Amino acid sequence: MKSTRIRDWLIGALGMLVILGVAAGALWWTASSPAGAGADSGPPTQADSSAQSPAGPPAGLAEDEVWLADLALDAGTVVTAGSTLRDVRAVGQGVVTGPDGLGADRLTVDATVPFDVVAAELGGGAVVRPADDGQVTVVRTVEALGRELPVTATGTVDVENGRLVMEPRSIDLGGPGFLSDGIAAVVRRFVTIEHEIEGLPEGLELRDVAVQGDGFRAALTGEDVVLGP
Repeated sequence: MKSTRIRDWLIGALGMLVILGVAAGALWWTASSPAGAGADSGPPTQADSSAQSPAGPPAGLAEDEVWLADLALDAGTVVTAGSTLRDVRAVGQGVVTGPDGLGADRLTVDATVPFDVVAAELGGGAVVRPADDGQVTVVRTVEALGRELPVTATGTVDVENGRLVMEPRSIDLGGPGFLSDGIAAVVRRFVTIEHEIEGLPEGLELRDVAVQGDGFRAALTGEDVVLGP
């Protein structure tokens, strides 16, 4: 069951940014004049070139609602009681805020899930680290057949049913090959990663994940995302 921790953070952060953005935008608009038509604004960023703003506000926009074509939020670290995300960037398009709540026609979130967060879920003193060819390695101690065994498992990370999953492609127990092959099936579940990024707003789902030097880079998107009541 998805919790509301990250959702609450997004509600508060985006809501505050909306208020500040609207106030600052109104002040800037009244106090400044358009720049010269020939000015060069520089090359577009990746976010600028990959997303197009809605053509205009919805026809039914009420007087007590505010519409923003684009809204971006960056945070170096987001920490809640049971989750940590780093290098978070959230971009909303067609954002409407008013008495009925806060919602976005489209929301994209890119964030890094640190390796130590996933390692803590596995337990057993697990260490999660990047491996060659975009894979990830799990090193931990597993109790099997009455003995404690050091296990090193490596595999490719995928998205399955909205979760970050790594099914080991190789498991090394540090012993003879026939021994490793025989016990691998027993210890496999102890080194399989199945991580769910909790607290996602309704409609926001994990679409892609990649291994980088400091964690798993997750890309989440959603349409008609409700950020708050």
